[in-house]
Amino acid sequence: MLHLHDVRTLHATSVHDITYLLLMNIEPYRQILTKYWGFSSFRPLQEEIITSVAEGNDTLALMPTGGGKSVTFQVPAMVHEGICLVITPLISLMKDQVSRLNALEIRSIAIHSGMSSEEIDIALENAIYGDYKFLYVSPERISTRVFQGKVARLNLSLVAIDEAHCISQWGYDFRPSYLKIARLRDHISDKVPFLALTASATPQVVKDIMKRLEFRKENVLRTSFSRKNISYLVRKVEDKAAYLNKTMKKINGCGIVYVRSRKRCKEVAELLVSYGVRADFYHAGLSDELRDRKQSAWSAGDTRVIVATNAFGLGIDKSDVRFVIHWDIPDSIENYYQESGRAGRDGKPSFAVLLISPADISRLKDSTRKKFPPVEKIKDTYEALCNYLQVPLGAGKENVFDFNMSDFVTRYRLPVIETFNSLQFLQREGYMEFTEEINNPSRVHFIVSRDDLYKFQVANESFDSFIKLLLRSYTGMFTDFVAVNEEALSRKSAATRDTVYKYLVKLSSLNIIRYIPGKRLHWQFSLKKG
Repeated sequence: MLHLHDVRTLHATSVHDITYLLLMNIEPYRQILTKYWGFSSFRPLQEEIITSVAEGNDTLALMPTGGGKSVTFQVPAMVHEGICLVITPLISLMKDQVSRLNALEIRSIAIHSGMSSEEIDIALENAIYGDYKFLYVSPERISTRVFQGKVARLNLSLVAIDEAHCISQWGYDFRPSYLKIARLRDHISDKVPFLALTASATPQVVKDIMKRLEFRKENVLRTSFSRKNISYLVRKVEDKAAYLNKTMKKINGCGIVYVRSRKRCKEVAELLVSYGVRADFYHAGLSDELRDRKQSAWSAGDTRVIVATNAFGLGIDKSDVRFVIHWDIPDSIENYYQESGRAGRDGKPSFAVLLISPADISRLKDSTRKKFPPVEKIKDTYEALCNYLQVPLGAGKENVFDFNMSDFVTRYRLPVIETFNSLQFLQREGYMEFTEEINNPSRVHFIVSRDDLYKFQVANESFDSFIKLLLRSYTGMFTDFVAVNEEALSRKSAATRDTVYKYLVKLSSLNIIRYIPGKRLHWQFSLKKG
């Protein structure tokens, strides 16, 4: 006979065992978190998401900006065998995360529209046969024949979908390419879980995300979006410069001032410098090298205030930002939430201030009118685009075209903002897709073996020192395309940049290397409908 006290003892033991097992199960993930990211414990909800994914469950995670979304797929991917496929529409974020992971000696690779077909093929083969843990791709890559032909050969452990609200037509940033993500399930094991991540989704969008990603069962994990440590303020001011000067003297610590235009970006930064503030400016028109230098100086505390357009923010993990000030009203509530949420990620008291002057109200009304162009305007823009790309109306489906927005609006004398918003509408309706503006550095890949390269160097002494310079300056060029900087090579070799370029071109023509000169891709279009 089992007595009552025996049952209680058994129950207590069972609970203890279960708790112990749960702690043991999460321990490998904590070890990875500490080893690579330096944190001893997870933030709210991170542990629950990781546990859900580890159990093989399709999971939709709603986390606020700064909540640490990337950790929820990067940590479990490091614990489990195989490679994690990360789908994100932001090329700049993709490249930033890959760079950060590789800096941690976590082998990662990215595939995006700025790459040549040869680079994409090599990258996929490396992801299949190399010891990689993360493969980042843009959503439009999913539907290509090359990707679909090789994805089944990937040893996938997890599929992470960032900005998951883009899959819902009820979302504020719907993208047709996201609708094709569910097709992955036809090519991969049904044991591979999907992890969908977003910082903002209404109940309607939440249900739509799970439906369109074909979740095996509904599974939503969410945390509070309230940031109680941030004081949100709206200030009506006539003189924003005077307010900024006064605020800088009252608030300690570093911060961000967001503006709408590149011109104002520089002007406000110079204004702060004149007030004795260590300030700098940042926008997408600067070179990659200069932007990296400015961001690093701000992250290190050498620059106190960075004045920036919305190009600044992706991949920022600085926790001690004490204030975010919006000089101009952002495009949307979602953008404001994202940008202001970069303050106070360490949980300490911080400020988010929105400045409004009487002139801002009329500008906002005008902006709303431009943001929703009439149907005729949208049709005219589409026709002008086809003329610009030299594609007959109704043709060009699935073709990809480089596109220079500045040249387009200048040639056809079009208003920039209305034209851009017309293109956004055409994208949402599925007529086309266009990538964000990106800078692609030059890339080099050795296509001969090390033994054959040595023979070439012996037989061609004039190339020997330059090849040695390449091999000393960069690693991994025998297995993949590696970004190179002709200016840096020029400085190291005491040769002109033109000489370096000629060496690279000549080596490419001799089939020793593949050399892809760098270029700035303003946009790329893929037409979807006639």
